[in-house]
Amino acid sequence: QIKAEFCMKKIGFVDYYIDEWHANNYIKWFENASKELGLDYTVEYAWAYLPEKEGLLSTTEWCKKNGITECATVEELCRKSDNILILAPSDPQVHLMLAEKVLPFGKTTYIDKTFAESAENAKAIYALADKYNTQIFSTSALRYADELCDFVNKEVESVSVTGSGDSLEEYCIHQLEMIVKLMGIGAKSVNVYSKGIQSMVHIAYENGRMATLSFCKSAKPFSVDVAVKGASTGDYREIKSDFFYNLIKDILRFFES
Repeated sequence: QIKAEFCMKKIGFVDYYIDEWHANNYIKWFENASKELGLDYTVEYAWAYLPEKEGLLSTTEWCKKNGITECATVEELCRKSDNILILAPSDPQVHLMLAEKVLPFGKTTYIDKTFAESAENAKAIYALADKYNTQIFSTSALRYADELCDFVNKEVESVSVTGSGDSLEEYCIHQLEMIVKLMGIGAKSVNVYSKGIQSMVHIAYENGRMATLSFCKSAKPFSVDVAVKGASTGDYREIKSDFFYNLIKDILRFFES
C-alpha cells in the first residue's frame, strides 16, 4: 500500500471555474484509462481562478463532491502535481494567463481546446513553454475519433465535415481537427459564409484539394465524408466512437513519454 501511494503520479486540474463538463468527466476517465494502460495516475489536485460562479458548485464544493484536494493557490498545485491540465475549455481567452502561472514550473502540461483565441496568444504560450523547457500538448478530442483512422495513410483529395455546438467560434476546433488529421496542414485560403445559426467554411489546399465544414447551432451530429484519390464514391461516416476516452489515453501516454 505504501509503495503504491509513493509511485502514484498525481494530476492537477487548473481551471477558470471548476464545475464544467470536462473537469467533471475527466476524473473517472483518467482513472479508467490509467488502469487500462497499466499506469498509476490519479487526479489529485484542483484550483480555479474563479472559486465561485453563479449557478455552479464552488471549487470547495466540487472538490468535496469528487474527492479531490483543493489547493489554496495555483503555485501550490504546481508544486505538488506531477502533471497538469489547464482546462477552461469554453474560455480560451484565459489560457495565456493560466499558462503564465503554470508553465514556469516545468511540469508536463495538457492545455484543453480551444488552445488560444488568437495567433498572438498561441505564440506567447509556446514561447513560455520554450523558455521554461515545459512540454505542452493541445488538441480537440475529435482528432481521436476511430472513424478517421482508415484514411490517415491515404491520399485524401477532399473532406466534408459536419458538427454543432453553442457557437462556431468555440466548436469549429472539433471539425478543423478532423480536417487537419486527414488533409494535413498547408491550407491556402479559408472562406466563411454565415447566415443565422448556420455557417459554411471552405478551405482550399494546393493542387485543388479542398475541405468543407458545415456548422449549425443545433443537434447536427459530427460526421465526416472522405474522398480519396482514385475512389469512385465518397466514404461517409457519422462519428460515434469514444473519442474523448481515446484522447485521455493519449494524454497519459504524453505524460509518460
